[in-house]
Amino acid sequence: MNSRATLLHRKSAWRSLFGSVRPLTLPGLLRDAAAGVQLAAVNIPQALGYTRIAGTPVITGLYTLLLPLVAFAGFGSSRYLVVAADSATAAILAGGLSGLARAGTPEYVQLATMVAVLTAFFLLVARLLRLGFVADFLSETVLVGFLTGVGFQVGFSVLGQMLGVQVTARYTVMKLVQLIRGLPSVHLPTLELSALVLVVIVALRRFAPKAPGALIAVVCAIAASARWNFAAHGIPCLGPVPGGLPRLGLTLPDWKTTEPLIGVAFSCTVMIIAQSAATARIYAEHHNQELDENMDLIGLSAANAVAALSGAFPVNGSPTQTAMVESAGGRSQMAQVSTAAVVALVLLFLTRPLQYLPQCVLGAIVFLIAVRLINLRTLWSIRKESPGEYAVAIMTAAVVVIWGVEQGIVLAMIASLLRIVSHSYHPNSGVMVLNDMKTWDVAPSVPGTMTQPGLVIYRFGAPLFYANANRFAEEIKDLATSEVKWVAVDAEAITHVDYSAARVVRKVHDELAARSVVMAFARVRWQLQEDMDRHHLTEVIGKERIYRRLHDARAQFAKETATDGEKVSL
Repeated sequence: MNSRATLLHRKSAWRSLFGSVRPLTLPGLLRDAAAGVQLAAVNIPQALGYTRIAGTPVITGLYTLLLPLVAFAGFGSSRYLVVAADSATAAILAGGLSGLARAGTPEYVQLATMVAVLTAFFLLVARLLRLGFVADFLSETVLVGFLTGVGFQVGFSVLGQMLGVQVTARYTVMKLVQLIRGLPSVHLPTLELSALVLVVIVALRRFAPKAPGALIAVVCAIAASARWNFAAHGIPCLGPVPGGLPRLGLTLPDWKTTEPLIGVAFSCTVMIIAQSAATARIYAEHHNQELDENMDLIGLSAANAVAALSGAFPVNGSPTQTAMVESAGGRSQMAQVSTAAVVALVLLFLTRPLQYLPQCVLGAIVFLIAVRLINLRTLWSIRKESPGEYAVAIMTAAVVVIWGVEQGIVLAMIASLLRIVSHSYHPNSGVMVLNDMKTWDVAPSVPGTMTQPGLVIYRFGAPLFYANANRFAEEIKDLATSEVKWVAVDAEAITHVDYSAARVVRKVHDELAARSVVMAFARVRWQLQEDMDRHHLTEVIGKERIYRRLHDARAQFAKETATDGEKVSL
């Protein structure tokens, strides 16, 4: 790269900073600031809850809502993705660190921050390897199923808080079992407060959609709790929360201590890439936003790096929190930046009132967000149009609910990849025939079907690779009946031939030649021609049997067969 190109590249990189915030307009700034305040109101107590899953001190939850949000806003491309504490990565962290240190201790926190450092490094490596394309392998159907599963999982997980029932199980199904068993011991004041919050938010959304319903519910709940001492009446509240901005710094453990953390960080990285890509893709498609998944990897890496510097644990792109900011009206990362500003103010001046916030209020707000993630209308549409894809979506949702978010994402990726492989393994193929309008149709590959007497133009609708090459071979051999003198492959859709498929093509050519049947290729594009040259197929078939147009192949067939006394009309 010359100096001018390098300079242009650097200027382009600098222009991409905070691209998810621009353009800045006063109406947009006010709208996103209001959404950020609402996100902070809901996310602050939720982030505190995530620390209980991760096993870190409560204050670290607030730290995940500070610098990581600003870092992703600066380097990421998604205008909607909220990168902060998340239940999935918190659970992975807790499971990986159990046995290495006691939860909540300084040693445990040091290990958690080291996992965040390693995660940031792995995400940067993923960017260098351009693994942002992972999002392309998540189809819309499995994404709908994934988010539906997340909605059910999150909804079930907060029902215990809303009913005042103790739920300690890790898996969603067991949580539901514990919840049902605990119904006789429902705490009525907690249930009544949860129901009131739901009614207020739903009513405001219905009759005053621009009003910040969640924020109003949180502020009123804190005021009422402080006035009438809800905690004394058996309604659990958050309790004391220490304040102050984080001290930036990092103490790295030795290699012996670090080595067991590599697997934990790798698991977090896979979870972060898949979940963040899935979530960012959903909202980008919904709002017609152009997304750069590789830039998002840089943003995710930067967010985890500053999380480590501020003494927090790994952060992730969260579906529920992204849904929160989107439903609150946020349309750029300025909403997340304003959330960080609110959190900074809370850390400095307002941690004391948080102790009065009832946990059931948080549960009710998150429950409504979970309900919005369950897209039954789209699932019904998929069921009517494509039952097979509907089954995959339902299976993905079920795995998320029964097994976990990370397993659901892995299944979503595998299911999407299998659909791609299935389409390539069973491509549209057939014999090209001219209809009455003198345009091409594709007839089924049935022995005896010919394009014209003596000629079969066989179309194969996918790249040739090891899995579908045998089908290609069998169909051609079946079509090459005793009346056939030429088999010309319409290669318009064949963009690639791999090593194994090339060997199959050579074998088919030799078998046809032994039966005095010519094998040719038509509509060969340059990509396929390069593969044919590399695998020596051009030599085997002959350059004179490779044509750019179907018409050229038919003309050559007519010319050669005419010498045998046959007249073939073009």
